[in-house]
Amino acid sequence: MRVWTLVRLLHGRLAAIGKGRYDNGSSGRHHGGGTAPGRRSMPGWRSIRGRVAVVIAVPICLLLAVAGLAVHGRAEAFGDARTTRAEVGLSLRIQALVHQLQRERGLTNGLLGGEEEFRPQLGATRKRVDTALRGMGSESTVEEVIQRKLRRLADTRAAADRGTADQAATLAFYTTAVDALNAVDPVAETATGADRQLRDGLTALRELAAAKESVALERGLLNGVFAEGAFHSRAYLDFTEVRATRVAALARFRQVATAPQRAALTKAFGTDDAERATAYENQAERAADGSALRADAGTWWDVMTVLVDDLYAVQQSVGDDVQGRADRLSHDAERALAAYLVAATLMAALVAGLAAFASRSLTRPLRALAEAAHDVARHRLPGAVARIQQSPQDPVGLLPPADAPGNPDARLLGGAAEIAEVAASLRQVEHTALHLAAQQAGLRRNTTESLANLGRRNQNLVRRQLGLITRLERQELDPDALAELFELDHLATRMRRNAESLLVLAGQNPPRPTAAPSDGLEVVQAAVAEVEQYRRVLIATVEPVRVRGHAVADVAHLLAELIENGLNFSPPTEMVEVHGWCDTEDDTYCFAVVDHGIGMSEADKERARVLLADSGEEALLAAPTRFLGHLVVGRLAHRLGEATQVHLFDTPGGGLSALLALPGRLLAPVEGHSAARPQARPAVSSLLNGFRAGVARAEARTSQGASS
Repeated sequence: MRVWTLVRLLHGRLAAIGKGRYDNGSSGRHHGGGTAPGRRSMPGWRSIRGRVAVVIAVPICLLLAVAGLAVHGRAEAFGDARTTRAEVGLSLRIQALVHQLQRERGLTNGLLGGEEEFRPQLGATRKRVDTALRGMGSESTVEEVIQRKLRRLADTRAAADRGTADQAATLAFYTTAVDALNAVDPVAETATGADRQLRDGLTALRELAAAKESVALERGLLNGVFAEGAFHSRAYLDFTEVRATRVAALARFRQVATAPQRAALTKAFGTDDAERATAYENQAERAADGSALRADAGTWWDVMTVLVDDLYAVQQSVGDDVQGRADRLSHDAERALAAYLVAATLMAALVAGLAAFASRSLTRPLRALAEAAHDVARHRLPGAVARIQQSPQDPVGLLPPADAPGNPDARLLGGAAEIAEVAASLRQVEHTALHLAAQQAGLRRNTTESLANLGRRNQNLVRRQLGLITRLERQELDPDALAELFELDHLATRMRRNAESLLVLAGQNPPRPTAAPSDGLEVVQAAVAEVEQYRRVLIATVEPVRVRGHAVADVAHLLAELIENGLNFSPPTEMVEVHGWCDTEDDTYCFAVVDHGIGMSEADKERARVLLADSGEEALLAAPTRFLGHLVVGRLAHRLGEATQVHLFDTPGGGLSALLALPGRLLAPVEGHSAARPQARPAVSSLLNGFRAGVARAEARTSQGASS
């Protein structure tokens, strides 16, 4: 059995690999290759596919995490660029509103100073301010500043039109509103971005807005001073602070502005109107002591308005540059985000494809190897062993040479070198198993032939011994010596049955020649004569029957084995009964051997039934020694034909009963009865019913005979 143990072990392990798991059994018992007690294996870790997936999943997850961080960074950059572009657009709209408010502030201050010629321009400017206010949209922060700082705009305008508004308070109202709008300009926060060019552009835009506010405030402040003809109160201090703020803002602008932006600023301050405005400023500086100023407020307003408009144009140019840079950054960020997404997707698909390819490159050869192991264990090896065992020639000559080239499965050629080594090992195992099977087949054949030879020798010797004993019995006249010769004859008869049983087990069981049919009672008596304790056998009732000559010896031998078994497993004081009756329903004849001994367990009865039904050589090798009698009975029944059946039943009251059913083809016609011609195989239930009915009839006849 070493061959099958080796093959089944390798087959089980390879089959577990092909399935992707090692099966530890449904009962939950622990095997050597399973998970140790107390440890819980990871889901999927017990399969090759699961382990490859785990090993590949870790770097994939790390790679995807890095790609995710990169994509997240690009997404943030894209979001920042879009936000910057939107905020620059909002800043330009705020500066447009501031520009108009600055113009309205200057005209209102001049009107309050007594220059009525500003009233027409003021009306047009107010309309532009209202339009800019409506164009601010629904930005919450800007809307809040407008509601808080410009809610008195209508009242201030009305008071200025009536001439009742305070000039300083009105100037402060507009200046506070302009400062608040500049404070909520998103450029101040956006200027801290990562792009240097964008950051410098936003800083330049913020500083230019501060410088323009200083110029516009100076325009409005001096517009009122020139209209009144002198500085009053803190007007001169405000004038100097505004000029200082403008100078500082312009200096910071020149530090971060580009060369074209600085050139545009220089051009704005180099016009004739700007030079005339500078002359007016110098004149105002000389009137610090409160002396009278003789300057035309209208001319001052015109030249300063040109300068403010030029600065506003520079501011719009810088804003356009900043917005263009923000648009480019947004576009670049969008393209980078799309590229990162595409690259991450391709990378994930590539890694997943490589993982699947790596997994399949392992599992497919292993599955093919498992299928090859299945084929070896279930088909190739059993078939080769069967051919070796059935071949009449030397089984070693049927084996392929050890150096014969293998024929690996095409699916294994793509596997790794280790898998190819396992396949080569499998072929080597198959070759070794075939050699072992050939050796075992030769050994089994030699053993069988030896047993058959020994059985024949014993049979011949016993036959000669019986012939000699028979001659001595005929010549002996002393009753005591004759009784001993009878015992010796009985012992030799048992020896002959044992020799014939040996031939039956060896498969060499030619029947003893018997030409004429025998009566059923004679067959039973012949069987009883072949058992040791024949005095304990009660031939209860045997209905008339004739057994054909070729089956007499086998039926007698079969009954002797059943009777011997009943005698061995029943108390010495109990009789073993033999009954015989004809079952007319199934057209069969039944012999029953009934003992009242210890009986058999269900497991032993099931094993005995298997041996009674199995006539193969494997049953001889696997059957325990104490069940060899059942195997002899089974082979004899098989030799008598398929319709011959032997069944075991529990005897009522304890013990075991054996039922032998002979088909009609083994029976010869009895004088005064029709020939038996059954060919069908009787059912077990009908045999049992017939057995019980026959036993009941036999017991009834026995009781009637005793009473009479």
